[in-house]
Amino acid sequence: MASSSTPNGVSVQPRHLRFDVSEELKTFWHGNDAFRTAFFNALSLQFPDGEQQFINAVRLYRDRIDDPKLTAEIRGFIGQEALHSREHKGYNEALKARGYDIDAIDRRFARHMKWVNRLPPSRQLAGTCGAEHYTAVLANAILSHPEWMEGATPTMAQLWRWHAIEETEHKSVAFDVYRECIGDDKLRRIVFLFVTWNFFKYTFLNTCSLLRTDGKLWSLRTWIGGLNFLWGKPGVIRKCLPEFLAYLRKDFHPWQQDNRLLLEKSLRELESAPLAR
Repeated sequence: MASSSTPNGVSVQPRHLRFDVSEELKTFWHGNDAFRTAFFNALSLQFPDGEQQFINAVRLYRDRIDDPKLTAEIRGFIGQEALHSREHKGYNEALKARGYDIDAIDRRFARHMKWVNRLPPSRQLAGTCGAEHYTAVLANAILSHPEWMEGATPTMAQLWRWHAIEETEHKSVAFDVYRECIGDDKLRRIVFLFVTWNFFKYTFLNTCSLLRTDGKLWSLRTWIGGLNFLWGKPGVIRKCLPEFLAYLRKDFHPWQQDNRLLLEKSLRELESAPLAR
């Protein structure tokens, strides 16, 4: 019988928060920096369709789970991801209102998701596990390095903190379902390579599309600053790389990165801030 590996004290429960980011998204909300703003916006553009696919992939197997704790966490996972999708739809609509060609970006990603949805269920769930690993590692990094969000408007910083907290809480749910229902470790790691390619591909393409509209696509200064942000100092991708690659270990498990204390601290900060409702 499958069992949940979510540690004691970690609850997978959706928080019904709403964020009005329409004013923030009229600006370079991340410290008036075009690249940093575009990078986070590019991630947001993948979330509504991506997180709906995660939900669908887990639903394909939830009837095969007997453990009451894991069953409850699947419900929590679906609820959290549905609310993330809702908030990022609003986020992305605000980007569209600013003048970005979000429809074209959505069509490009929708073609990819249509292909994903035609894959066998085992591949879909393996892909969900891989993508959830990327979101969990980035979530941990955002919570661990608050300086990476320095200069962000308070509401945007709060939205990304909320999303990061819930990605951390449910980071092992799809993995536990996969381990029980499929358990093919070789498939898990092979599919992760495809997930890696597509994650970086669409983040890069989306960032370029947004920068083109901003008139910054061919700005050397913008790209030097962006490469420094990702690979130099602070080095968002550089510092995450060892944790990204940990997924390829045969004995990998999401909670090997035990960040419960960070999660507790981040929850206190979320609850003390008056910005979300």
